[in-house]
This record gives sequence, structure tokens and C-alpha cells, in this order.
Amino acid sequence: MKKILLALSILPLATHAQSSSDTTRRLREVVIQAYPGKQFTLLQVPTSSTVLTARQLQLQQGLTLLPALNTVPGVRMEERSPGSYRLSLRGSLLRSPFGIRNVKLYLDEIPLTDAGGNSYLNLTDPGSFQGIEILKGPDGSQFGANSGGVVLLHPAGTLPDSSHLKADIQGGSYGLFREQLGWQQQWGNYKLHIYEAVHHADGYRDNSAMKRYYVQTAQEWQYNPHNQLKLIAFYSDLDYRTPGGLTAAQAAANPKGARPATATLPGAITQKAGIRNKTAFGGLVHTSQLATHWQHVITVFGSNTHFENPFITNFEARDENTFGARTYIALQDQPLGNSNMRLDWTTGLEWQQTGSNIDNYGNRAGVRDTIQAASDITARQYFYFTGVTLRPGKQWVAEAAVSVNYYRYHFNDVAAGVNGKKKFSAELMPRFSLSYLITPDLSARATVSRGYSPPSIAEVRASDNIINTALQAETGWNYETGLRFNSRNNRFQADAAVFYYKLQDAIVRKLHDDGTEFFTNAGGTHQTGVEFQGSAWLQSPRHQGFTRGIQLMGSYTYSHFLFSDYISAGKNFSGNALTGVPKNVATASLLMEFPARVSLYGQYTYTDRLPLDDANTAFAKEYHLVQAKVNWGINTWLAVYAGADNLLNQRYSLGNDLNAVGARYYNPAPGRNYYGGLRLTL
Repeated sequence: MKKILLALSILPLATHAQSSSDTTRRLREVVIQAYPGKQFTLLQVPTSSTVLTARQLQLQQGLTLLPALNTVPGVRMEERSPGSYRLSLRGSLLRSPFGIRNVKLYLDEIPLTDAGGNSYLNLTDPGSFQGIEILKGPDGSQFGANSGGVVLLHPAGTLPDSSHLKADIQGGSYGLFREQLGWQQQWGNYKLHIYEAVHHADGYRDNSAMKRYYVQTAQEWQYNPHNQLKLIAFYSDLDYRTPGGLTAAQAAANPKGARPATATLPGAITQKAGIRNKTAFGGLVHTSQLATHWQHVITVFGSNTHFENPFITNFEARDENTFGARTYIALQDQPLGNSNMRLDWTTGLEWQQTGSNIDNYGNRAGVRDTIQAASDITARQYFYFTGVTLRPGKQWVAEAAVSVNYYRYHFNDVAAGVNGKKKFSAELMPRFSLSYLITPDLSARATVSRGYSPPSIAEVRASDNIINTALQAETGWNYETGLRFNSRNNRFQADAAVFYYKLQDAIVRKLHDDGTEFFTNAGGTHQTGVEFQGSAWLQSPRHQGFTRGIQLMGSYTYSHFLFSDYISAGKNFSGNALTGVPKNVATASLLMEFPARVSLYGQYTYTDRLPLDDANTAFAKEYHLVQAKVNWGINTWLAVYAGADNLLNQRYSLGNDLNAVGARYYNPAPGRNYYGGLRLTL
């Protein structure tokens, strides 16, 4: 997970040409260093991987990572209301009432996913990242428990960047205001980067306002030629309201409305339903180049979270403390004898613990009332990993890696006066990958890997306040193969993959009649998928003419995901389509560059209808989204931009409440809306 050495060509990675050297760099081949001790061109990476760069992220409106991540086949990000994210890799939304499950996130070398399985991606500001890398399919070889994949976030200040000051201010529909400021300076062997951002929005729906204050720092000290110390830390204060799900009739009559009261329960506005999260997060990363081919990395990290969730039925307050360490030693690019064979070998461990004090009160119009339940839960997980990569010549890359994973939690149910613990059996997560360069432009790959994801603390103790020790980890085997193409001049690129994932003991969300949730194991799923992504420079970047560059990009995802053995409450759901997963998703985007540093970017997304309940009796309708953005670089340091989202004014739900009681599935998204801003780079 060291620095990703990127060229800026695989996707729409620039908004204007500045010099001939910049044009050359834009069409250079991507080189990726996703795993410690290994460096490949993207053409030869033996797994399904995608890179998003800072320039690609900048083509979007910048308020959320959603439109950029959703251009990646197999990735689905949802936002039920501003700040309420859900993220899945190859269909894991069954476990995500809000947030992220069974996907492992890292911020540089530091796990952003805590020991309890929570990943607070919504705490971060999208502008704080210089790059994102996505590893699709289970990969525990060096990243531990996950059954969906791994997301590597690269914070600003950790990748090469010659600018010293970046500022951006933006406004738009529904009370949008956002400002961000980044400053970077280097004194000899010490580099300092500080980033801060403020994001306010009134929201499209009633009770959907959002506020976030964010500050982040990345600092590097190369205190001698062979040793470097790096600090990465952030503090986030996030407060957003949750309008709640509506029935189809309610959404049609008033899509801006919040969940109304019923005969037995108050509405979202009365209860001031929302999320408040204050988190301090940080870690130290020490890197030593022990010898020409040997490197050692050790990371220590920790976080503190105060979390409050006034809900319709109660008021939950959590205090969470995480600490841990990660270390590995890597042998890099070691020649074997006099042959052309090269060897990479990495071995290490990661350990972390999260303690959660969880209290539930009555909710009296957004104010804590009488305590209803109290629990102390401590989750601990650790894993050992090792992996070998052989490169016999320039055509073959072969990898074999494995991790052994341990997970346990102990709890004290204060209200019930019960203490207990749950220890899961040690689980192996092997991965075998092979890549072959058929021609200099075309490669084939194949991977077999095992996924493993234990239940998160948010699933063990869901909103019904009952500690569910019967919940088991989900496991499965993934088989996939793929082709990559990259033309010699890097104008045309394509990536296609086919996979089959057989998951056992899949964890699914259920709801009680009062709307509180619980989780159960659903038996299994059969997941067959096809993914394609490509890009083409229809006109290569140039410095003359009316059009200075035209690039076309596209992606397609086909998901044939079915429950294989699922019986619940006497009902047989076997053979039903997996809840919350659309069968077809397609994106297309076009970047056009003109004189005077003017560029136009447009993106189209088609999402097929998707099942809203396990019984497949209700479906969300398909929808078509179109967005556009124009950018004008007034000079080399100042640019203005403006854009629009949902230009077709579609009525749709960007995040659905699956298996909702009373058929309250829908969270209507905004209609046509606009934004504009000013960007400064020095």
C-alpha cells in the first residue's frame, strides 16, 4: 500500500492541457503498487483492481464520492440523504442499513475499518483524497477479514504534488455551501500538509440538513536516507438529519416529505431523527529500507468516537475507542540466481481492538429520556498474513498468499445483568492469482480466493438492543477470470472480468414490527457477475484546433445474484434475486477539451430496477441519471466551474430501506439541481 505511481490516462484524469510534457504524461501507462513490495503496470496486475485519481475525482461535483465510485463496475454507492452513505463491492448492501459492511477500508497504511467492523467513510471529506484504489472480490491476503473487497484511500499530502496552496469554494441548490483549503510546505526532509473543509446543506427533503467540519494533516519526516516517519490524522464533526423511508404513495404525493407519524409512532421531524458523530483518528507509519531489496513498515493507530443517533423509537449514544498496530516486512524485486525470475515476499500481522459503550434511552423529541438498555462490548481481531509473487520473465506473474484471521468479542449487558463472550474459529483466507501477457497490449488473469467476514458490532447488537450471539460469520469462495487491453500509445484501454462467488451464511437485515432491526444468517447466495470498463481518446490531446482532446469512457455491470438456500419464518426465498442489487448498471461519460482551458464533462448512469424485499414482491423502478460540468481555467492558478445533476429530472430513490416495515422503502433523491464554484491552485 505504498505510493501509487500513477500516470493520468486510464480515465478522465485532466481538465485541460498545459504543456507538451503534461500531454505526454497524460497518455503514459498506469503503474500501480497496490500490495507492499510489489509494483506492476495495471496491465499485469493479476486481480480485479481500479484506480481513481485526484484529477478524475475533480471532474465530479466534489460533494460526495458517489458519482466517481459508481463509474467503477461492481461498485455501488448510495446516499439516502446528505451524509448517509452506503457502499458495496459486488453486492453487499444486505448488511448495510447505513454505512459499510464486509468491505475493508484503509487510509494509507492505517485501517479505517475498526475492530468492530464499522467504517465511517462519511466522516471524511471527498477533497481530502489524492487517489482511491479498489480491489474487488475477497482479498484477505494482506488486508484481513472481508468478503466484498478492499478500498485504499490515499490522503492529500501522501502522493507527489508540487502545489503549495489549494482552495475551493462552492454553492448550489438546497442551501449548499462548501469550502476547502489545503496547504503544503516542505522544509528540507520534513513535509507538512494541512487540509480543512466545511460542508453545509439544507437537503432536498424535510429533516435532511447536514453539517460537517473536517480537518486533516499528513506529515512526513525523512530523518535519514533509509528511514521515514509519517503522521496521518483527522478530526471530523458530522451532524446530519435522517428523513426516513416513505411508502410509494407517500413518495409520489410529496417526495420532499420526511417519514410521517403513525397511530403508534411519532414521525422523523418530531423525533429530530439524525446522526451526530465526532471522531478523532490518527496513526504513525514508520518505513525502513533495511537493504536494497528489504523493507520494514510498522504502523500504530487509534481513534475515539462519540456517536449519537436519535431515532423514531429510541435515542442511542455510543462511545468507541480503537487502538491497534500493523507491521510487515517485504522482500522487493529480488532476482533469483542468474535467471530472469524475480521474487517478492511479504509477511506481517495486524491487530486491533475496539471498545464500545452503548446506551439506549427513550427519545423525547430529540432529547434523551429514561435509559432503556446499556451494553459494553469489546471486539478484538487480528490476523497474520504472508504472500509470494513470482515473475518468471516479462509475461507471467504468479501470486500465492494467505491470512489466518481471529475474531472475538465479549460483552456486558448491564440492563439484563448478563456477561458473555463469543470466540470465532480461526479462518484461513487464501488467494491464488495468475496473470499472463498474451501480447504487449493484452493480458489475461485468473484468481481464486476465499472470503470471510464476521458480524460487526452494529449487527451483533442492532437497534433492537438485543445481543445476538447466534450470528455467524459469512464465508465463501470466489472464482474469476479477466482480460485487460492497453494500446501501445495508451489511447485505448479496456478491462473485462467474469466471476462466480458462492457465499455461505450470508448476513441479512430484518425488521421487527416497531421498525427496530436485527440480523440473521440467510443460508447462502450464488453470485455470478460480468464487469467491463473502458476508455478511448477519440482525439488525442493537442495544442491546436477547436477541440484539444476528446475522451469517451464507459462501464457495465451485470449481477445475477440469487439466494441459494434461504428459509425465514416459514417462507422459502431460495432462488429469489438478492435484495438491493440491480441486475444491470451502465455508465458512459465524455470529456471534451477546448481552447482557453475550457472543458466540458458529462456523465450518464443507468440503474436497472432492484428488489426491495427478500420475497421479491416490491421493486424500485429503473432510472437514468445525467450530470454535466463545465470548467474554465482563467489562468494557470484560477478556475471557475459550474454543473448540474439529474438533468432529466428523474424521480428515483438513491438509497432504499430494504425489507422495510409498512413498505416504507423509498428515500427520494433530489430532482434537477445546480452548483458552481471557484478553485485556486498555487
